[in-house]
Amino acid sequence: MTINMIIKDKKVKIIKENRLHESDTGSPEVQVALLSERIASLTTHLKGHKKDVHSRRGLLQMVNKRRRLLSYLKKKSEDRYNVVLERLDLNK
Repeated sequence: MTINMIIKDKKVKIIKENRLHESDTGSPEVQVALLSERIASLTTHLKGHKKDVHSRRGLLQMVNKRRRLLSYLKKKSEDRYNVVLERLDLNK
């Protein structure tokens, strides 16, 4: 089993946990969940590689994209926003 298969399995699992309906792969909830997973893994990478400036820039872009998606979700539906924060254990 290669690393890509593990990553794909994890991605499929995250999508299944956060989707709104059977064929949902792009709702804000799913996007925020996927970004949160990538942010967590990149954060652990950067703890060991402090001078990796290029990855740090990517991390900041992902954090800002997640922030914008959460802001959109809060404007669109406060209930869905609160569910996402609770499910992903995010602080706001």
